[in-house]
Amino acid sequence: MKFQYAAERILSVFELSGFVRTDPAILQPADIFLDLSGEEIRQRLFLTTDSEGRELTLRPEFTIPVARLYLDSLSAGKPHSYCYSGPVFRARPGESSEFIQAGIESFGRSDREAADAEILARALEALQSADAGAVDVRLGDTGLFNALLNALGLAPLWVRKLKRAFAKGILTRETLDELADFVPPTSQHAGLLGTLEGQDPRAARAFVEDLLKIAGISSVGGRSAAEIAERFLSQASNETAGSLTKEARTILARYCDIEGPPDDVSTDLRTLSDDADLKLDPVLDAYDTRIGFIAARGIKPQDLTFSTRFGRNLDYYTGAVFEVRNAGLPESKPIVGGGRYDRLLQSLGAAEPIPAVGCAIFIDRLAGVTI
Repeated sequence: MKFQYAAERILSVFELSGFVRTDPAILQPADIFLDLSGEEIRQRLFLTTDSEGRELTLRPEFTIPVARLYLDSLSAGKPHSYCYSGPVFRARPGESSEFIQAGIESFGRSDREAADAEILARALEALQSADAGAVDVRLGDTGLFNALLNALGLAPLWVRKLKRAFAKGILTRETLDELADFVPPTSQHAGLLGTLEGQDPRAARAFVEDLLKIAGISSVGGRSAAEIAERFLSQASNETAGSLTKEARTILARYCDIEGPPDDVSTDLRTLSDDADLKLDPVLDAYDTRIGFIAARGIKPQDLTFSTRFGRNLDYYTGAVFEVRNAGLPESKPIVGGGRYDRLLQSLGAAEPIPAVGCAIFIDRLAGVTI
C-alpha cells in the first residue's frame, strides 16, 4: 500500500505538469526487448509463448511499451508527453522481481537540451513530493562519448569494446591498460567474416541468426543463435582491428579522469578537445546549453556531478543520461534513472528518428527509506 501511495503522489506531479497518463499492456513481445536491450537481458525476463509460438514477456520496463503506444497514436511524430505508474517484472538479485515504477517519457521535441532539463527537473520535483529528502544527482552523456570515439577514428572492435565498458560503468585507466594488452586473434573463416565486417550490428546479427535457423540450429554449447551471431560479429571486427594506439589510450585516459561540477567539466573537456584537436565543439556547445537550461529550472549546477565515465547499460541511450541516489549513499541502487534515446522509435518502426527522453523512478527503493 505504501508503494502505491508514493507512486500516486509522484504521478500527480507529472500530470499537473502536462504529462498524459497511460497504461501499456503488461504482456509485451519479447523480441523487441531482446533486440534493443541485448540478448543478455533474456535471463532477467519472465517469458512465455502464445498459441502461435510467439515469445512474450511480462513488461520489464515502461520506456519501450510507452514508445510503441506513441507510435500507434495520432500524435506519432509530433511532440507529446506521457506519464505512467504500475508494476514491472524483471529479475533483480537481492530485490523483488515485481516492483512499481513511475515515470515520464517525452517524444518529438526538437529543443533537445531544454527537454533534457525538464525531465531532470520533473523527476526531482516528484521526489520532493514523496518526501525523498536529500539526493545526489549524477550526469553523463552517451552522445559526447560517442563523438569522442568518432573523432579518434578507432576500428570497430575497439569502438565496441569501449562502448561496452562505458555502458557497464567500468571505463577506467585500468580498463584501458587491459585493452592495450589485448591482441585480436585471427580466424579461419575469413570469407564470412569479411562479409560481416563494417555492416550494421543489428543487420549482421540478423544475417547470422537466419543462417543458423536455416541450418536448424537453435543453440551451440549453450549459446543462443543471437549470442553466436554476436561472437561472429566480434570476430569480423578482429580481422582488421589492429591495436589500440598509445595516442588513443592517452586521450581516453584524460577523458575518463574528468569529473565534477558541470561548469568545471565543460572547461576541462574543451581543453582536452583543443589539445588533441578533436573538434568536439558542437557536442560541447549542446552540453553547455543543457546545463544552462538545468540552471534555469532552479537546479544549481554546482550541486550536480558530471562524470565522463557514466553511461547507462541499455543500448538505446544516445545522449544525456542521469541517475539519482540517496544522498551520502553512492553505492546504493539508483532511485531514478533516465536519459535521451533518439534512435529508439526508428528501431520500433518510425520512418525517421524522433527525439525522445524520459526517466523512471523505482518506487520500492524510494519507499524503503522515506515512507
